[in-house]
Amino acid sequence: MEKEVENNVAQGSESIHSQLEASLNKMEPVEDGANVKATVVAVTDDTVFVDVGCKSEGKIPVSEFAGELPKVDEEITVYLVSQFGKNGPVVSKQKADEKRLWEEFKVAAEQNTPVDGTIASVTKGGYYVNLGGGISAFLPISQADAQKVEKEDKLVGVKSKFYVVRLYSQNGKRNVVVNRRKYLEEQINVNRDKFFETIKIGDSVKGAVKSFTSFGAFIDLGGFDGLLHINDMSWGHVTRPKDFVKKGQEIELKVIRLDPEGKRINLSLKHFAEDPWVHFEEKYHLNDIVDGKVTKLTDFGAFIELEEGIEGLAHISEFSWTKKISKPSDMVKEGDELKCMILGYDIQEGRVSLGLKQVTVNPWDSLADKYPVGTKVNGKVVKITNSGAFVQLEEGIDAFLAGEDLSWTKKIKHPGSEIKADQELEVIVTECDVENHRIRVGVKQLTDNPWKAFAAEYKVGGTLEGEVTSINDFGIFVKAPNGIEGLVNKANLSDDREVPFEEAVKKYNVGDKVNVYVVSIDVEKERVAFSVKEYKRAQDRAEISQYMSSSNDDAAYTIGDSLKDQQ
Repeated sequence: MEKEVENNVAQGSESIHSQLEASLNKMEPVEDGANVKATVVAVTDDTVFVDVGCKSEGKIPVSEFAGELPKVDEEITVYLVSQFGKNGPVVSKQKADEKRLWEEFKVAAEQNTPVDGTIASVTKGGYYVNLGGGISAFLPISQADAQKVEKEDKLVGVKSKFYVVRLYSQNGKRNVVVNRRKYLEEQINVNRDKFFETIKIGDSVKGAVKSFTSFGAFIDLGGFDGLLHINDMSWGHVTRPKDFVKKGQEIELKVIRLDPEGKRINLSLKHFAEDPWVHFEEKYHLNDIVDGKVTKLTDFGAFIELEEGIEGLAHISEFSWTKKISKPSDMVKEGDELKCMILGYDIQEGRVSLGLKQVTVNPWDSLADKYPVGTKVNGKVVKITNSGAFVQLEEGIDAFLAGEDLSWTKKIKHPGSEIKADQELEVIVTECDVENHRIRVGVKQLTDNPWKAFAAEYKVGGTLEGEVTSINDFGIFVKAPNGIEGLVNKANLSDDREVPFEEAVKKYNVGDKVNVYVVSIDVEKERVAFSVKEYKRAQDRAEISQYMSSSNDDAAYTIGDSLKDQQ
């Protein structure tokens, strides 16, 4: 083998052996287990031959050399395993590198300086890092990156710098623990500080979309983040940040806010374009009818985009002249293109008030002519409440029918006892208030007011026979022959002051016939007051008058005379 090597590397007339002998005469004594200087004397396809100052050359497998092989006469460092091996000195380039690196790692750990390495593979709880020279270090996953590691395989193959945090030997094996996160965080702080020193508001910067939140996206500017808020993505309406930028996308942005103390950076996409509000008044005016597109629905209305960056609100109260809209989605949906009117705007606040109903004819403008007071009309009961009912006169036009307007004479506790939903009903218009969009109707007004007839027939002081309809704690109700119902107050039930109401009322039952005296009549309020006590007194006076009349015709005293005396 040596002869073959000599034939391959011979230069001039000097042999390899003569070179080795010359070298040995110059070399200082060497010791086993140490790194020593060696001179490359020959290189073959699988072996590098070196002179280490022994009687013969050492042999190193090519596999121990990382990268480019050394050249002849080049000086390298090798580890002398033994000067007197079976086939000459035993040397190792790999062990030399390992010994050298181990010493370097000790210094790096002491001086807190980073070392180079490559993340080689995933292991339990972290990674193996190749530091060179056959030395492998353990990198805990918590110290592998400046942010949480989502996919472990993503870091395999990454070349980086690491801090040596621990060196120890176990069972003759050298062990190293490293930290990459600390190095990255230091570099991030350096880069961030440089950013704040060199970048000004209004400058353009490049970054990569890192992650999303409900209010925007975080942009990686070189290990540190800037915020692209949803409101700064476009002058127009933005619902989802993902509609404007994609994760991992490289984009250019404007710096719109810097906070060195809080280490906050705000970025913008929309500031590359001019604010459309600058020219708003050149294009839009009050009461203009414009085209728009529904971008968002809320409980209180719909947002409508007039153009990119110009968005207004149509409040739910401005949706229809006649319909009671409970939710905007009953009339419009996102994406609808429609016409609307500009009702108002505030350029400083970037707000526009819009109306939908204003682009249609207001039916209330003509209702006073169509439904004047006294008009009879057929309608459908659409809703019943405790106080009355709503009657639809036509699509979108509902009139209110109060419970008290159902009957002249009935005491109706709840309108539902007299009418039902969806019932067709004939009513008469009693009020048409166009300005306040209000129409009232009645049922009882379709017939003559019996209270007027009652007041004409029964004057105050008159008497009548009625029927007890109800008894309560404050008196009894008595219905007159024509259906009018009046109250006999408990104070007017008995003419004997010694008899309490509780005793006097026991004489009466619902359905009993009773004679009463008309105390008062209020046609407007539809009230009449009766009295049993006054009826009895009037009867007594009539009897006295009759007695006196029989004894003295000239001194006749009638009930009418008695009533006149009381007035």
